[in-house]
Amino acid sequence: MGPEQNKTAFSLAASWFMKWVLNNKAVSVLIILLLIQLNILLVPRISFIFEPLVALFGVMGLPLIMAGVLYYLLNPLIDWMESKKIHRIGAISIVLIAIIGLIVWGIATLIPVIREQTISLLDNWREYVDRFIAQVDAFFQNDLLSRLQTQLTGGEGDLSTSITEQADEVVGTTVSGIGNVFGIVSTTVLALITTPFVLFYLLKDGHHLPYHIMKFVPSRMREQTYRLLREMNMQISQYIRGQLLVAFFVGLMFWIGLSIIGLEYALTLGILAGALNLIPFLGTFIAVIPIVVIAIVLHSPLMLLKVLAVFTIEQTLEGRVVQPLVLGSSLNIHPVTIIAVLLTAGSLFGLPGVILGIPTYAVLKVMLVHLFTWYQSYTGMYADDYNPAPKPLVSEKKKKKLLKRKKKRKKKLT
Repeated sequence: MGPEQNKTAFSLAASWFMKWVLNNKAVSVLIILLLIQLNILLVPRISFIFEPLVALFGVMGLPLIMAGVLYYLLNPLIDWMESKKIHRIGAISIVLIAIIGLIVWGIATLIPVIREQTISLLDNWREYVDRFIAQVDAFFQNDLLSRLQTQLTGGEGDLSTSITEQADEVVGTTVSGIGNVFGIVSTTVLALITTPFVLFYLLKDGHHLPYHIMKFVPSRMREQTYRLLREMNMQISQYIRGQLLVAFFVGLMFWIGLSIIGLEYALTLGILAGALNLIPFLGTFIAVIPIVVIAIVLHSPLMLLKVLAVFTIEQTLEGRVVQPLVLGSSLNIHPVTIIAVLLTAGSLFGLPGVILGIPTYAVLKVMLVHLFTWYQSYTGMYADDYNPAPKPLVSEKKKKKLLKRKKKRKKKLT
């Protein structure tokens, strides 16, 4: 075979390879999936490479997370002060001094009260649970309820025993978790010392970070990547600010409400309710369990009605006033999706998954939306807007709300 024939054969093979492999979307997708699977298989075998990173995150992880959360809370205030002709470093110094002052005030006034209430609550909790179970058991020993129990169970089993056992397990698990939460506080001393330094440099130079990141991105992808990073940053910042502000107001409302009705441990239970509110949907209801136990054990049934009234008022104010003003519709996630994410993340990663599941989902959603937008423009398969299915009816009020949300979102991105 001569040189010309070899050249022709090579050209045909190259064109065939380009057409059926390199320029074939299905084959390209399969190759990418294969590479991803190979990486997944190889990572456990080279896990020792990541041990230094794991050790570094074990030391610096909590300070970085705390500094990041505070950065998202304080950066708008620093930007506002800078717009008022205050030097950025001066504004950061003023804010940090104010925060240190609040911390000193809290240590001098609130911390002793919280410590006393927490120690008393944890020391007496087992007794409170036993008394609560005894009262529930006595309630189910009522003649009328005993006859009803016989009809429901057919004379087999003891309904009161089953319920009291379940109640014992729930309240025991709940406050053992509370004890663990307060126990973690003793391990955060190093983080509290390190966080202010990390926070200072984040507030000082954090707004320049996108510029430096863009240097590592190919030129043709910089605009799209920058838009993606901005939207991800917006989702995270809105969620962190919103959730922390809502948690603060929830804790404040519980503290004020429980103090007004005269319930013991009002401050500690209010802080607990605010902290657990970071768990969407379920947190407040979990926080109510120790409140109800204390109300039943240490007070009359009238106190339980007062607690239920406080809970009703708090839920009404939170749902009708606090959340619409603070959170609004920033994440635009359907409630069913939130429940599914919470259950899945909680099952896979426990409490950290429950707390971080929603913002992680929001970030992944932004990435997938941008990826799908790129896929639409690349393939040209979605150029036609024709849809044979009937268009859903949308009320004028909802149309105005969607239009307002779209304009607000566009304004934030620009």
